[in-house]
Amino acid sequence: MKAIEIRNKYLNFFKRHGHAVIPSAPLVPENDPSVLFTTAGMQPLVPYLLGEKHPAGNKLTDYQKCVRTVDIDDVGDNRHLTYFEMLGNWSLGAYFKEESIAMSFEFLTKELGIPVEKLSVTCFAGDEDCPRDDVAANCWKKVGLPEEKIYFFGKEDNWWIAGEEGPCGPDTEMFYDTGKEPCSENCNPSCGCGKYVEIWNNVFMEYYKDQNGYRKLEQQNVDTGLGLERMTMLLQGKETPFDTEIFAPIMEKLESLAKVSDIQSRRIVAEHLRSSMMIISDGAKPSNVDRGYVLRRLIRRMTRHLNKLQISLEELEGLINLTIDNALEMYPELEANRAMIVSTIVEEKDKFVKTLAHGEKEFEKALERAEAEGKNVIDGETIFKLYETYGFPPEVTEELAKENGFEIDASKFDELFKAHQEKSRLGSEQKFKGGLAEQNEITTAYHTATHLLHKALQIVLGEHAKQKGSNITVDRLRFDFSHPEKMTKEQLEEVEKIVNEKIAEDLPVTCQEMTLEEAKKSGATGLFENKYGDKVKVYSIGDFSKEICGGPHVTHTGELGHFKIKKEESSSAGVRRIKAILEK
Repeated sequence: MKAIEIRNKYLNFFKRHGHAVIPSAPLVPENDPSVLFTTAGMQPLVPYLLGEKHPAGNKLTDYQKCVRTVDIDDVGDNRHLTYFEMLGNWSLGAYFKEESIAMSFEFLTKELGIPVEKLSVTCFAGDEDCPRDDVAANCWKKVGLPEEKIYFFGKEDNWWIAGEEGPCGPDTEMFYDTGKEPCSENCNPSCGCGKYVEIWNNVFMEYYKDQNGYRKLEQQNVDTGLGLERMTMLLQGKETPFDTEIFAPIMEKLESLAKVSDIQSRRIVAEHLRSSMMIISDGAKPSNVDRGYVLRRLIRRMTRHLNKLQISLEELEGLINLTIDNALEMYPELEANRAMIVSTIVEEKDKFVKTLAHGEKEFEKALERAEAEGKNVIDGETIFKLYETYGFPPEVTEELAKENGFEIDASKFDELFKAHQEKSRLGSEQKFKGGLAEQNEITTAYHTATHLLHKALQIVLGEHAKQKGSNITVDRLRFDFSHPEKMTKEQLEEVEKIVNEKIAEDLPVTCQEMTLEEAKKSGATGLFENKYGDKVKVYSIGDFSKEICGGPHVTHTGELGHFKIKKEESSSAGVRRIKAILEK
Protein backbone atom coordinates (compact mmCIF):
# COMPACT_ATOMS: atom_id res chain seq x y z
CA MET A 1 0.00 0.00 0.00
CA LYS A 2 1.50 3.35 -1.08
CA ALA A 3 1.81 6.31 1.27
CA ILE A 4 -0.81 8.35 -0.62
CA GLU A 5 -3.28 5.46 -0.32
CA ILE A 6 -2.72 5.21 3.44
CA ARG A 7 -3.22 8.97 3.82
CA ASN A 8 -6.43 8.94 1.77
CA LYS A 9 -7.80 5.91 3.62
CA TYR A 10 -7.14 7.68 6.92
CA LEU A 11 -8.81 10.96 5.99
CA ASN A 12 -11.79 9.26 4.33
CA PHE A 13 -12.25 6.90 7.28
CA PHE A 14 -12.51 9.73 9.80
CA LYS A 15 -14.60 11.81 7.41
CA ARG A 16 -17.12 8.94 7.38
CA HIS A 17 -17.03 9.04 11.18
CA GLY A 18 -18.11 12.68 11.25
CA HIS A 19 -14.72 14.44 11.28
CA ALA A 20 -14.06 17.60 9.25
CA VAL A 21 -10.91 17.33 7.11
CA ILE A 22 -8.80 20.44 7.77
CA PRO A 23 -5.74 21.49 5.74
CA SER A 24 -2.18 20.94 6.90
CA ALA A 25 -0.73 23.99 8.61
CA PRO A 26 2.50 25.26 7.01
CA LEU A 27 5.87 24.11 8.32
CA VAL A 28 6.64 27.73 9.20
CA PRO A 29 4.13 28.28 12.04
CA GLU A 30 1.53 31.02 11.62
CA ASN A 31 0.20 31.55 15.14
CA ASP A 32 2.92 29.86 17.16
CA PRO A 33 5.95 31.99 16.26
CA SER A 34 8.03 30.95 19.27
CA VAL A 35 8.87 27.63 17.61
CA LEU A 36 11.10 27.02 14.59
CA PHE A 37 8.83 24.62 12.73
CA THR A 38 5.53 22.82 13.07
CA THR A 39 6.65 19.68 14.85
CA ALA A 40 3.38 17.79 15.46
CA GLY A 41 -0.20 17.69 14.27
CA MET A 42 -1.53 19.07 17.54
CA GLN A 43 0.74 22.12 17.56
CA PRO A 44 -1.45 24.37 15.34
CA LEU A 45 -4.52 23.22 17.32
CA VAL A 46 -3.33 24.23 20.80
CA PRO A 47 -5.79 27.18 21.15
CA TYR A 48 -8.68 24.81 20.41
CA LEU A 49 -7.41 22.13 22.78
CA LEU A 50 -7.36 24.87 25.41
CA GLY A 51 -11.02 25.70 24.78
CA GLU A 52 -11.36 28.01 21.77
CA LYS A 53 -14.04 26.97 19.28
CA HIS A 54 -12.69 25.64 15.98
CA PRO A 55 -14.47 26.94 12.84
CA ALA A 56 -14.72 23.39 11.41
CA GLY A 57 -16.36 21.89 14.50
CA ASN A 58 -15.31 19.62 17.38
CA LYS A 59 -14.24 16.54 15.40
CA LEU A 60 -11.25 17.10 13.12
CA THR A 61 -8.80 15.11 11.01
CA ASP A 62 -5.83 16.06 8.82
CA TYR A 63 -2.38 15.23 7.58
CA GLN A 64 0.25 17.56 9.01
CA LYS A 65 3.64 18.35 7.50
CA CYS A 66 6.23 18.25 10.31
CA VAL A 67 9.93 18.98 10.82
CA ARG A 68 11.92 17.99 13.89
CA THR A 69 15.46 19.26 14.14
CA VAL A 70 16.86 17.33 17.12
CA ASP A 71 17.77 14.27 15.04
CA ILE A 72 19.52 15.87 12.05
CA ASP A 73 22.87 14.30 12.93
CA ASP A 74 21.21 10.86 13.18
CA VAL A 75 19.73 11.03 9.67
CA GLY A 76 21.55 8.45 7.57
CA ASP A 77 20.66 5.48 9.77
CA ASN A 78 17.72 3.24 8.92
CA ARG A 79 14.93 5.24 10.58
CA HIS A 80 15.54 8.93 11.38
CA LEU A 81 13.85 11.61 9.25
CA THR A 82 13.91 15.40 9.61
CA TYR A 83 10.73 15.95 7.59
CA PHE A 84 7.79 13.58 8.07
CA GLU A 85 4.02 13.53 7.77
CA MET A 86 1.73 13.00 10.74
CA LEU A 87 -1.84 11.79 10.34
CA GLY A 88 -4.14 12.86 13.16
CA ASN A 89 -7.71 12.99 14.42
CA TRP A 90 -9.02 15.15 17.26
CA SER A 91 -11.98 15.31 19.54
CA LEU A 92 -12.51 18.74 21.09
CA GLY A 93 -14.92 17.50 23.75
CA ALA A 94 -16.95 15.42 21.26
CA TYR A 95 -15.90 11.88 22.24
CA PHE A 96 -13.35 10.24 24.50
CA LYS A 97 -11.58 6.95 25.16
CA GLU A 98 -14.13 4.37 24.06
CA GLU A 99 -14.92 5.95 20.68
CA SER A 100 -11.29 6.85 20.04
CA ILE A 101 -9.98 3.35 20.71
CA ALA A 102 -12.81 1.71 18.76
CA MET A 103 -12.07 3.85 15.68
CA SER A 104 -8.31 3.25 15.96
CA PHE A 105 -8.80 -0.51 16.16
CA GLU A 106 -11.24 -0.50 13.25
CA PHE A 107 -8.90 1.56 11.05
CA LEU A 108 -5.86 -0.59 11.76
CA THR A 109 -7.55 -3.97 11.35
CA LYS A 110 -10.24 -3.26 8.74
CA GLU A 111 -8.93 -0.38 6.61
CA LEU A 112 -5.23 -1.29 6.72
CA GLY A 113 -5.77 -5.02 7.17
CA ILE A 114 -3.30 -5.47 10.02
CA PRO A 115 -3.88 -8.83 11.77
CA VAL A 116 -4.91 -8.46 15.42
CA GLU A 117 -2.02 -10.70 16.46
CA LYS A 118 0.41 -8.08 15.08
CA LEU A 119 -0.90 -5.42 17.49
CA SER A 120 0.03 -4.59 21.07
CA VAL A 121 -0.87 -1.51 23.12
CA THR A 122 0.37 0.32 26.20
CA CYS A 123 -1.67 2.25 28.79
CA PHE A 124 -0.84 4.46 31.78
CA ALA A 125 0.08 2.46 34.90
CA GLY A 126 -1.02 5.13 37.39
CA ASP A 127 0.87 6.89 40.18
CA GLU A 128 0.27 9.12 43.20
CA ASP A 129 -1.08 11.90 40.92
CA CYS A 130 -3.49 10.01 38.68
CA PRO A 131 -5.00 6.52 38.69
CA ARG A 132 -4.18 3.61 36.42
CA ASP A 133 -5.99 3.91 33.10
CA ASP A 134 -8.14 0.79 33.34
CA VAL A 135 -10.80 2.56 31.27
CA ALA A 136 -8.54 2.57 28.18
CA ALA A 137 -7.43 -1.01 28.84
CA ASN A 138 -11.03 -2.19 29.08
CA CYS A 139 -11.85 -0.38 25.84
CA TRP A 140 -9.10 -2.37 24.11
CA LYS A 141 -10.47 -5.62 25.53
CA LYS A 142 -13.96 -4.67 24.37
CA VAL A 143 -12.87 -4.25 20.73
CA GLY A 144 -11.16 -7.62 20.75
CA LEU A 145 -7.52 -7.16 21.78
CA PRO A 146 -6.33 -10.01 24.06
CA GLU A 147 -5.42 -9.00 27.60
CA GLU A 148 -1.86 -10.30 27.20
CA LYS A 149 -1.31 -7.72 24.44
CA ILE A 150 -2.09 -4.82 26.82
CA TYR A 151 0.84 -3.40 28.83
CA PHE A 152 1.00 -0.71 31.51
CA PHE A 153 3.82 1.82 31.91
CA GLY A 154 4.43 5.02 33.88
CA LYS A 155 4.49 8.71 32.98
CA GLU A 156 7.75 8.42 31.05
CA ASP A 157 6.09 6.19 28.46
CA ASN A 158 2.34 6.82 28.66
CA TRP A 159 1.71 10.40 29.66
CA TRP A 160 1.65 13.61 27.61
CA ILE A 161 1.87 17.26 28.67
CA ALA A 162 2.72 20.48 26.84
CA GLY A 163 5.61 21.94 28.84
CA GLU A 164 5.74 22.06 32.60
CA GLU A 165 2.12 23.13 33.02
CA GLY A 166 -1.02 22.86 30.91
CA PRO A 167 -3.51 20.33 29.56
CA CYS A 168 -2.29 16.76 29.88
CA GLY A 169 -3.33 13.20 30.36
CA PRO A 170 -2.59 9.52 29.88
CA ASP A 171 -2.08 8.12 26.43
CA THR A 172 -2.41 4.75 24.81
CA GLU A 173 0.19 3.78 22.23
CA MET A 174 -0.22 1.15 19.52
CA PHE A 175 2.65 -1.07 18.41
CA TYR A 176 3.26 -3.26 15.37
CA ASP A 177 5.06 -6.58 15.84
CA THR A 178 7.67 -6.84 13.07
CA GLY A 179 8.03 -10.58 13.59
CA LYS A 180 11.61 -10.35 14.82
CA GLU A 181 12.69 -12.71 17.57
CA PRO A 182 12.16 -11.30 21.10
CA CYS A 183 15.30 -9.95 22.75
CA SER A 184 14.48 -11.71 26.04
CA GLU A 185 11.72 -13.42 27.98
CA ASN A 186 10.56 -9.98 29.11
CA CYS A 187 10.59 -8.41 25.62
CA ASN A 188 7.71 -5.94 25.32
CA PRO A 189 6.78 -2.68 23.54
CA SER A 190 9.06 -0.65 25.84
CA CYS A 191 12.11 -2.45 24.42
CA GLY A 192 14.32 -0.77 21.89
CA CYS A 193 15.24 -4.06 20.24
CA GLY A 194 13.14 -3.42 17.12
CA LYS A 195 10.60 -6.19 17.53
CA TYR A 196 7.85 -3.70 18.42
CA VAL A 197 7.45 -0.45 16.45
CA GLU A 198 5.14 2.33 17.69
CA ILE A 199 2.62 3.29 15.01
CA TRP A 200 -0.03 5.44 16.68
CA ASN A 201 -0.52 7.44 19.86
CA ASN A 202 -3.89 8.53 21.30
CA VAL A 203 -3.60 11.16 24.04
CA PHE A 204 -6.54 11.57 26.41
CA MET A 205 -6.40 15.14 27.72
CA GLU A 206 -8.50 14.90 30.85
CA TYR A 207 -6.27 16.78 33.33
CA TYR A 208 -4.71 20.19 33.78
CA LYS A 209 -1.43 20.52 35.65
CA ASP A 210 -0.44 23.70 37.47
CA GLN A 211 1.69 24.54 40.51
CA ASN A 212 -0.93 22.98 42.78
CA GLY A 213 -0.91 19.64 40.97
CA TYR A 214 -3.47 17.97 38.72
CA ARG A 215 -7.15 18.73 38.30
CA LYS A 216 -9.80 17.36 35.93
CA LEU A 217 -10.58 19.34 32.80
CA GLU A 218 -14.15 20.31 31.99
CA GLN A 219 -13.58 19.53 28.30
CA GLN A 220 -12.03 16.13 27.63
CA ASN A 221 -10.01 16.12 24.38
CA VAL A 222 -8.46 13.40 22.26
CA ASP A 223 -5.26 14.13 20.31
CA THR A 224 -3.76 11.44 18.07
CA GLY A 225 -0.75 11.06 15.81
CA LEU A 226 0.20 8.37 13.27
CA GLY A 227 3.50 8.61 11.37
CA LEU A 228 2.87 8.06 7.65
CA GLU A 229 6.41 7.13 6.55
CA ARG A 230 6.75 4.56 9.31
CA MET A 231 3.35 3.01 8.61
CA THR A 232 4.14 2.85 4.88
CA MET A 233 7.40 1.06 5.61
CA LEU A 234 5.76 -1.51 7.87
CA LEU A 235 2.80 -2.27 5.61
CA GLN A 236 5.13 -2.74 2.64
CA GLY A 237 7.37 -5.06 4.67
CA LYS A 238 10.39 -2.81 4.10
CA GLU A 239 13.33 -2.42 6.42
CA THR A 240 13.52 1.38 6.23
CA PRO A 241 11.50 4.35 4.88
CA PHE A 242 14.23 4.73 2.25
CA ASP A 243 13.10 1.45 0.65
CA THR A 244 9.56 2.77 -0.01
CA GLU A 245 8.33 4.74 -3.04
CA ILE A 246 8.78 7.95 -1.00
CA PHE A 247 12.55 7.72 -1.50
CA ALA A 248 13.16 4.87 -3.98
CA PRO A 249 13.62 6.96 -7.20
CA ILE A 250 16.17 9.35 -5.69
CA MET A 251 17.98 6.51 -3.88
CA GLU A 252 18.30 4.59 -7.14
CA LYS A 253 19.52 7.69 -9.02
CA LEU A 254 22.13 8.42 -6.37
CA GLU A 255 23.37 4.85 -6.52
CA SER A 256 23.80 5.08 -10.30
CA LEU A 257 25.70 8.40 -10.05
CA ALA A 258 27.90 7.61 -7.05
CA LYS A 259 31.52 6.57 -7.54
CA VAL A 260 31.69 5.52 -3.88
CA SER A 261 29.31 2.97 -2.33
CA ASP A 262 27.94 4.53 0.87
CA ILE A 263 24.31 3.84 1.81
CA GLN A 264 24.45 6.29 4.73
CA SER A 265 25.49 9.20 2.51
CA ARG A 266 22.83 8.35 -0.07
CA ARG A 267 20.16 8.41 2.65
CA ILE A 268 21.41 11.76 3.95
CA VAL A 269 21.30 13.33 0.47
CA ALA A 270 17.82 11.91 -0.25
CA GLU A 271 16.34 12.90 3.12
CA HIS A 272 17.88 16.37 3.30
CA LEU A 273 16.84 17.18 -0.27
CA ARG A 274 13.24 16.26 0.57
CA SER A 275 13.27 18.16 3.87
CA SER A 276 14.85 21.26 2.31
CA MET A 277 12.33 21.17 -0.53
CA MET A 278 9.37 21.10 1.87
CA ILE A 279 10.76 23.83 4.15
CA ILE A 280 11.52 26.18 1.23
CA SER A 281 8.10 25.54 -0.31
CA ASP A 282 6.47 26.69 2.95
CA GLY A 283 8.37 29.97 3.04
CA ALA A 284 11.74 29.60 4.79
CA LYS A 285 15.07 30.83 3.41
CA PRO A 286 18.64 29.87 4.42
CA SER A 287 20.19 32.21 6.99
CA ASN A 288 22.44 32.18 10.06
CA VAL A 289 19.63 32.13 12.64
CA ASP A 290 16.73 29.93 13.72
CA ARG A 291 14.84 28.05 10.98
CA GLY A 292 17.02 29.61 8.29
CA TYR A 293 20.07 28.10 9.96
CA VAL A 294 18.43 24.67 10.11
CA LEU A 295 17.69 24.88 6.38
CA ARG A 296 21.25 26.01 5.64
CA ARG A 297 22.59 23.13 7.71
CA LEU A 298 20.46 20.60 5.80
CA ILE A 299 21.61 21.88 2.39
CA ARG A 300 25.27 21.99 3.44
CA ARG A 301 25.18 18.54 4.95
CA MET A 302 23.58 17.24 1.76
CA THR A 303 26.30 18.93 -0.32
CA ARG A 304 29.04 17.40 1.81
CA HIS A 305 27.66 13.93 1.22
CA LEU A 306 27.32 14.47 -2.52
CA ASN A 307 31.05 15.22 -2.45
CA LYS A 308 31.64 12.15 -0.32
CA LEU A 309 29.80 10.02 -2.90
CA GLN A 310 31.93 11.73 -5.58
CA ILE A 311 28.79 12.86 -7.40
CA SER A 312 29.34 16.02 -9.46
CA LEU A 313 27.53 19.01 -7.97
CA GLU A 314 26.39 19.78 -11.53
CA GLU A 315 23.91 16.93 -10.98
CA LEU A 316 22.20 18.74 -8.11
CA GLU A 317 19.53 20.55 -10.12
CA GLY A 318 18.42 17.28 -11.72
CA LEU A 319 18.29 15.60 -8.31
CA ILE A 320 16.12 18.40 -6.92
CA ASN A 321 13.69 18.13 -9.83
CA LEU A 322 13.55 14.35 -9.46
CA THR A 323 12.69 14.77 -5.76
CA ILE A 324 9.96 17.30 -6.59
CA ASP A 325 8.52 15.11 -9.36
CA ASN A 326 8.33 12.14 -7.03
CA ALA A 327 6.47 14.13 -4.36
CA LEU A 328 3.95 15.96 -6.57
CA GLU A 329 1.16 13.41 -6.07
CA MET A 330 1.26 14.05 -2.33
CA TYR A 331 2.18 17.74 -2.41
CA PRO A 332 0.92 19.33 -5.67
CA GLU A 333 1.81 22.79 -4.34
CA LEU A 334 5.46 21.98 -5.04
CA GLU A 335 4.96 22.59 -8.77
CA ALA A 336 4.20 26.27 -8.25
CA ASN A 337 7.27 26.59 -6.02
CA ARG A 338 9.63 24.49 -8.18
CA ALA A 339 11.77 27.36 -9.51
CA MET A 340 12.16 28.88 -6.04
CA ILE A 341 13.12 25.51 -4.51
CA VAL A 342 15.73 24.80 -7.19
CA SER A 343 17.31 28.27 -7.12
CA THR A 344 17.41 28.41 -3.29
CA ILE A 345 19.15 25.06 -2.91
CA VAL A 346 21.60 25.64 -5.79
CA GLU A 347 22.53 29.13 -4.54
CA GLU A 348 23.13 27.83 -1.03
CA LYS A 349 25.24 24.99 -2.45
CA ASP A 350 27.36 27.54 -4.33
CA LYS A 351 27.91 29.55 -1.13
CA PHE A 352 28.96 26.40 0.70
CA VAL A 353 31.48 25.49 -2.00
CA LYS A 354 33.15 28.85 -1.29
CA THR A 355 32.97 28.11 2.45
CA LEU A 356 34.76 24.81 1.89
CA ALA A 357 37.50 26.62 -0.02
CA HIS A 358 37.86 29.11 2.86
CA GLY A 359 37.94 26.26 5.39
CA GLU A 360 40.77 24.60 3.49
CA LYS A 361 42.84 27.78 3.84
CA GLU A 362 42.18 27.83 7.59
CA PHE A 363 43.16 24.16 7.77
CA GLU A 364 46.47 24.93 6.06
CA LYS A 365 47.17 27.58 8.73
CA ALA A 366 46.41 25.02 11.46
CA LEU A 367 48.75 22.57 9.75
CA GLU A 368 51.55 25.15 9.69
CA ARG A 369 51.05 25.91 13.39
CA ALA A 370 51.22 22.23 14.29
CA GLU A 371 54.39 21.74 12.24
CA ALA A 372 56.01 24.77 13.89
CA GLU A 373 55.26 23.24 17.30
CA GLY A 374 56.67 19.89 16.25
CA LYS A 375 53.32 18.11 16.48
CA ASN A 376 51.85 15.53 14.11
CA VAL A 377 48.29 15.81 15.50
CA ILE A 378 45.57 18.35 14.66
CA ASP A 379 43.93 19.07 18.02
CA GLY A 380 40.21 18.63 18.66
CA GLU A 381 39.63 22.33 19.36
CA THR A 382 40.92 23.22 15.88
CA ILE A 383 38.75 20.56 14.21
CA PHE A 384 35.69 21.83 16.08
CA LYS A 385 36.44 25.48 15.27
CA LEU A 386 36.74 24.61 11.58
CA TYR A 387 33.39 22.82 11.82
CA GLU A 388 31.46 25.40 13.88
CA THR A 389 32.93 28.64 12.49
CA TYR A 390 33.58 27.73 8.86
CA GLY A 391 31.15 24.84 8.36
CA PHE A 392 34.13 22.66 7.50
CA PRO A 393 33.23 18.96 7.81
CA PRO A 394 35.35 17.03 10.35
CA GLU A 395 35.68 14.10 7.95
CA VAL A 396 37.28 16.47 5.41
CA THR A 397 39.67 17.71 8.10
CA GLU A 398 40.58 14.09 8.82
CA GLU A 399 41.14 13.30 5.13
CA LEU A 400 43.39 16.34 4.62
CA ALA A 401 45.31 15.56 7.79
CA LYS A 402 46.03 12.01 6.60
CA GLU A 403 47.15 13.27 3.20
CA ASN A 404 49.71 15.44 5.01
CA GLY A 405 50.87 12.66 7.34
CA PHE A 406 48.99 14.00 10.36
CA GLU A 407 46.56 12.44 12.77
CA ILE A 408 43.57 14.12 14.44
CA ASP A 409 42.45 14.25 18.07
CA ALA A 410 39.05 12.69 17.29
CA SER A 411 38.15 12.03 20.94
CA LYS A 412 38.43 15.71 21.93
CA PHE A 413 36.42 16.75 18.87
CA ASP A 414 33.73 14.18 19.73
CA GLU A 415 33.54 15.60 23.27
CA LEU A 416 33.10 19.17 21.99
CA PHE A 417 30.67 18.07 19.29
CA LYS A 418 28.47 16.15 21.73
CA ALA A 419 28.31 19.21 24.01
CA HIS A 420 27.33 21.27 20.95
CA GLN A 421 24.64 18.72 20.01
CA GLU A 422 23.20 18.68 23.52
CA LYS A 423 23.03 22.47 23.56
CA SER A 424 21.24 22.44 20.19
CA ARG A 425 18.85 19.71 21.31
CA LEU A 426 17.92 21.56 24.49
CA GLY A 427 17.43 24.73 22.48
CA SER A 428 15.07 22.98 20.08
CA GLU A 429 13.11 21.37 22.92
CA GLN A 430 12.83 24.72 24.69
CA LYS A 431 11.51 26.32 21.50
CA PHE A 432 8.86 23.61 21.19
CA LYS A 433 7.93 23.78 24.85
CA GLY A 434 7.73 27.56 24.83
CA GLY A 435 5.50 27.59 21.81
CA LEU A 436 2.96 25.37 23.50
CA ALA A 437 3.24 26.41 27.10
CA GLU A 438 3.48 30.18 26.74
CA GLN A 439 -0.04 30.84 25.48
CA ASN A 440 -0.79 33.04 28.47
CA GLU A 441 -2.21 36.51 29.17
CA ILE A 442 1.03 38.27 28.20
CA THR A 443 1.57 36.53 24.85
CA THR A 444 -2.15 36.86 24.08
CA ALA A 445 -1.83 40.63 24.63
CA TYR A 446 1.22 40.82 22.37
CA HIS A 447 -0.56 38.80 19.68
CA THR A 448 -3.45 41.28 19.71
CA ALA A 449 -1.00 44.20 19.61
CA THR A 450 0.46 42.90 16.33
CA HIS A 451 -2.95 43.47 14.71
CA LEU A 452 -2.95 47.11 15.83
CA LEU A 453 0.67 47.55 14.73
CA HIS A 454 -0.01 46.01 11.32
CA LYS A 455 -2.91 48.39 10.61
CA ALA A 456 -1.02 51.42 11.95
CA LEU A 457 1.94 50.68 9.67
CA GLN A 458 -0.36 50.54 6.65
CA ILE A 459 -1.91 53.89 7.62
CA VAL A 460 1.50 55.57 8.00
CA LEU A 461 3.52 53.83 5.26
CA GLY A 462 0.87 52.61 2.80
CA GLU A 463 -0.97 49.40 1.93
CA HIS A 464 2.28 47.75 0.81
CA ALA A 465 3.37 47.37 4.46
CA LYS A 466 2.10 43.82 4.86
CA GLN A 467 3.07 41.34 7.56
CA LYS A 468 5.92 39.02 6.59
CA GLY A 469 6.37 37.28 9.93
CA SER A 470 6.29 37.69 13.71
CA ASN A 471 7.82 36.34 16.87
CA ILE A 472 6.23 36.70 20.28
CA THR A 473 7.67 36.01 23.72
CA VAL A 474 6.56 37.08 27.20
CA ASP A 475 9.08 39.94 26.97
CA ARG A 476 8.31 41.56 23.60
CA LEU A 477 6.85 41.28 20.12
CA ARG A 478 8.85 41.22 16.90
CA PHE A 479 7.03 42.12 13.69
CA ASP A 480 8.40 41.87 10.12
CA PHE A 481 6.71 43.81 7.31
CA SER A 482 7.35 44.71 3.68
CA HIS A 483 8.86 48.19 3.26
CA PRO A 484 11.83 49.23 1.09
CA GLU A 485 13.57 51.70 3.42
CA LYS A 486 14.34 52.60 7.01
CA MET A 487 11.44 54.26 8.81
CA THR A 488 11.94 57.84 9.96
CA LYS A 489 11.73 58.92 13.60
CA GLU A 490 8.50 60.77 12.78
CA GLN A 491 6.94 57.70 11.15
CA LEU A 492 7.77 55.52 14.17
CA GLU A 493 6.29 58.09 16.52
CA GLU A 494 3.11 58.28 14.42
CA VAL A 495 2.71 54.47 14.42
CA GLU A 496 3.24 54.35 18.17
CA LYS A 497 0.70 57.17 18.64
CA ILE A 498 -1.99 55.41 16.54
CA VAL A 499 -1.60 52.12 18.41
CA ASN A 500 -1.81 53.80 21.82
CA GLU A 501 -4.87 55.80 20.75
CA LYS A 502 -6.65 52.56 19.82
CA ILE A 503 -5.62 51.00 23.14
CA ALA A 504 -6.96 54.06 25.00
CA GLU A 505 -10.28 53.76 23.14
CA ASP A 506 -10.68 50.28 24.72
CA LEU A 507 -12.03 48.86 21.47
CA PRO A 508 -13.85 45.50 21.61
CA VAL A 509 -12.12 42.52 19.99
CA THR A 510 -14.75 40.32 18.36
CA CYS A 511 -14.67 37.12 16.34
CA GLN A 512 -16.87 35.88 13.49
CA GLU A 513 -16.75 32.58 11.65
CA MET A 514 -17.31 32.69 7.89
CA THR A 515 -16.14 31.18 4.62
CA LEU A 516 -12.87 32.41 3.16
CA GLU A 517 -14.77 34.08 0.32
CA GLU A 518 -17.03 35.90 2.79
CA ALA A 519 -13.97 37.00 4.77
CA LYS A 520 -12.36 38.48 1.65
CA LYS A 521 -15.56 40.32 0.72
CA SER A 522 -15.81 41.74 4.26
CA GLY A 523 -12.42 43.39 3.80
CA ALA A 524 -10.52 41.11 6.17
CA THR A 525 -6.77 40.92 5.69
CA GLY A 526 -5.56 37.41 4.88
CA LEU A 527 -1.87 36.88 5.52
CA PHE A 528 -1.70 33.26 4.45
CA GLU A 529 -4.68 32.90 2.13
CA ASN A 530 -3.57 29.62 0.54
CA LYS A 531 -3.23 27.98 3.96
CA TYR A 532 -6.82 28.30 5.18
CA GLY A 533 -9.63 25.75 5.27
CA ASP A 534 -13.23 26.21 4.16
CA LYS A 535 -14.15 28.21 7.27
CA VAL A 536 -12.06 30.87 8.97
CA LYS A 537 -12.12 33.08 12.04
CA VAL A 538 -12.13 36.82 11.43
CA TYR A 539 -11.07 39.01 14.36
CA SER A 540 -12.20 42.64 14.33
CA ILE A 541 -10.78 45.33 16.63
CA GLY A 542 -13.63 47.85 16.64
CA ASP A 543 -13.82 49.38 13.14
CA PHE A 544 -10.02 49.73 13.07
CA SER A 545 -8.66 46.31 12.11
CA LYS A 546 -10.06 43.13 10.59
CA GLU A 547 -7.86 40.06 10.06
CA ILE A 548 -8.23 36.35 9.40
CA CYS A 549 -6.47 34.75 12.37
CA GLY A 550 -6.59 31.74 14.66
CA GLY A 551 -6.05 33.68 17.88
CA PRO A 552 -5.65 33.99 20.81
CA HIS A 553 -6.74 37.60 21.55
CA VAL A 554 -7.80 39.83 24.43
CA THR A 555 -11.46 40.94 24.63
CA HIS A 556 -10.77 44.72 24.72
CA THR A 557 -7.72 46.73 23.67
CA GLY A 558 -7.68 48.48 27.04
CA GLU A 559 -6.13 45.30 28.47
CA LEU A 560 -2.91 45.85 26.51
CA GLY A 561 -1.21 48.67 28.44
CA HIS A 562 1.13 51.21 26.80
CA PHE A 563 2.71 50.26 23.45
CA LYS A 564 6.34 51.30 22.93
CA ILE A 565 8.57 50.66 19.90
CA LYS A 566 12.10 49.78 21.03
CA LYS A 567 13.81 49.24 17.68
CA GLU A 568 13.29 49.37 13.91
CA GLU A 569 15.81 47.59 11.68
CA SER A 570 16.31 45.64 8.48
CA SER A 571 15.22 42.00 8.49
CA SER A 572 16.08 41.12 4.87
CA ALA A 573 15.89 42.72 1.43
CA GLY A 574 12.68 44.75 1.26
CA VAL A 575 11.59 43.67 4.75
CA ARG A 576 11.84 45.78 7.93
CA ARG A 577 11.52 44.62 11.53
CA ILE A 578 10.02 46.31 14.58
CA LYS A 579 10.61 45.21 18.16
CA ALA A 580 8.13 46.57 20.68
CA ILE A 581 6.95 46.08 24.24
CA LEU A 582 3.75 46.56 26.24
CA GLU A 583 4.21 48.51 29.46
CA LYS A 584 1.65 48.21 32.23
